Amino acid sequence: MILRRALAAFAFLAALAAHALSVATYNVENYLVADRMVEGVFRKEYPKPEAEKRALRQAIKAMAPDILAVQEMGRAPFLEELQRDLKAEGLDYPHAVVLEAADPDRHVAVLSKLPFKGVREHARIPVKYLGQSDVVKRGLLEATFATREGDLTVFVVHLKSRRTERPDDPEGAAQRAAEAEAVRDAVLERFPDPAGGRFIVCGDWNDTRNSKPVRTLAKRGGTVVGEILRAYDSRGETWTHAYRREDTYSRIDYLMVSPGLKPFVRNKGNARIHDGPGVRDASDHRPVYAQFDLTPVP
Repeated sequence: MILRRALAAFAFLAALAAHALSVATYNVENYLVADRMVEGVFRKEYPKPEAEKRALRQAIKAMAPDILAVQEMGRAPFLEELQRDLKAEGLDYPHAVVLEAADPDRHVAVLSKLPFKGVREHARIPVKYLGQSDVVKRGLLEATFATREGDLTVFVVHLKSRRTERPDDPEGAAQRAAEAEAVRDAVLERFPDPAGGRFIVCGDWNDTRNSKPVRTLAKRGGTVVGEILRAYDSRGETWTHAYRREDTYSRIDYLMVSPGLKPFVRNKGNARIHDGPGVRDASDHRPVYAQFDLTPVP
């Protein structure tokens, strides 16, 4: 009798675990052809080194998220390469999309085990930047998935970096804030009532939690767009980006969930920062992932 009860309890817990849908966001650091340092030598127009690619796949396989939002991806052939190499090593993402926006080199993308119910590519979201008309450089990628609890939508955004040649906008702060406002408004256009929507806004936002761009993405007036999930690694540390030149660490990568999705977040409403083998060699960012009590529709 005791054994039967134990087996029944185990089966129940296994069934619950099977219903957890996982979503990760990962800046894969220049998965493209770019000028870079390779083993102490400066290389022009050089692909991401194979050692970094192997480490990247190792990190992704350790998490094995159902949905992987990617930043700093090259054009479609680069995403196809990652997709193909992961499959060869036992992790299949049969569904993929990359958004080619105004930035000609670095793109946002999604790899998914689940079929897309819908994809919207917001490639040219207009912004006003220092009195001039511009666009969100990397755009906004929107992917929707069907679950038995209702649709889940994932928005992927990579805001302007702190590198800039404009002396009138130190560290690109004004451009980042303008992009954040435009992205937030695009999300609210799709979900005017975030409390009734189940969506995630995620990616590399290139700023810290209390900065204007991050606060802008999370709220408009009295409307709460989403809540940024707190995230920790296995040691309780919260950084996601290592600035190697300055030897500094900060949190600039986020998973933000709508009020309507928050009750479905596992792990007491927290996300996790992956810090397993390979992650420090794969990228200058560490991935953030979370599990949700959502059951995908086959």
